[in-house]
Amino acid sequence: MNYNVDEHGYYGKFGGAYIPEMLYPNVEELRQNYLQIINDPDFLTQFSQLLRNYVGRPSPLYFASNLSEVYNTKVYLKREDLNHTGAHKINNTIGQILLAKKLGKQKIIAETGAGQHGVATATVCALMGMDCIVYMGKIDMERQRPNVERMKILGAKVVPALSGSQTLKDATNEAMRHWINNPTDTHYIIGSVVGPHPYPDMVARFQSVISAEMKNQLKEQTGNENPDYIIACVGGGSNAAGAFYHYLENENVKLIAAEAAGMGVQSGETAATTAIGTEGVLHGSKTLLMQTDDGQVVEPYSISAGLDYPGIGPIHAHLFDTGRALFQYVTDAEAMEAGVLLSKTEGIIPAVESAHALAVLKKVQFQPDETVVVNLSGRGDKDLETYIKWGKY
Repeated sequence: MNYNVDEHGYYGKFGGAYIPEMLYPNVEELRQNYLQIINDPDFLTQFSQLLRNYVGRPSPLYFASNLSEVYNTKVYLKREDLNHTGAHKINNTIGQILLAKKLGKQKIIAETGAGQHGVATATVCALMGMDCIVYMGKIDMERQRPNVERMKILGAKVVPALSGSQTLKDATNEAMRHWINNPTDTHYIIGSVVGPHPYPDMVARFQSVISAEMKNQLKEQTGNENPDYIIACVGGGSNAAGAFYHYLENENVKLIAAEAAGMGVQSGETAATTAIGTEGVLHGSKTLLMQTDDGQVVEPYSISAGLDYPGIGPIHAHLFDTGRALFQYVTDAEAMEAGVLLSKTEGIIPAVESAHALAVLKKVQFQPDETVVVNLSGRGDKDLETYIKWGKY
């Protein structure tokens, strides 16, 4: 079974590029050039130097001894929260801004939900001296106000998406409309493994630095580069794609994806795509998404702005379809409790997105001698207001 993208841009039956004709030149330019550019030695040198000296990689792999005692298993945290800008998102934006410059683009657009991708995009645009517009749902702008201000300080223009649920889906719609109208001088930095091919593959490749480091760090710390389990949260799924990437073919390593169940999978207020979704096309790729019988997108809900998305990336749809990854559904309450528990046991306040992955530790029975790596995709600074409103700490 092959879990990586094929030459046509598909993961099994998911993926492809379902795009309006006006977007075809943009996407085709990327498809024809991205592999050659990102495998060029000069590009790789610049990318790795920026990851090391600007982002602060490698991010630590931390043995969480107190949390391990709570769950009676060996828990390691891949500390993406310690990256510059506070999440894994910077890995991808560094790669894509370098790619955009190679393609001769002068302007950058992006979408963001929790704001971390928007901040990471604004950061690299400031670094490279490029104009930046970030689309963000009005609701998300209200619940992630500190990140909105960070983007503005970094020089980005933040444009509210006022349609639909005014969240991540709608911000993506607005960004795609902008790209259609500005095809020649603008590159769209998509923040997750979603969108038309080659975006899912390109983003996964940039994020694969996570699992590449993980292998070396596990070998150094445990003598074995292969953990028993890797757990990561999935909205679109870029941090999970990066954490799983170098282990996809090794079926001895079990992969667990944590989706946001919101108020409950069957509550009508959820973002658990694989639980209630069906095959369809969303934002340019065939995948699993939450939709009505006549194909209208169902509005998702999660306490986490970064997981509040009605679909998943095609790579994750394929991992679910083949059974390669186990999908767990985590409610708001379970995630918040897991986030507070990590804070109190290890002195690390996680992003609410990452707390969904941590909640899996309580939902699955791990053995005492098993090695479990949780990808701690982001830090909780941006979510303090959410924790405060939750109040149960």
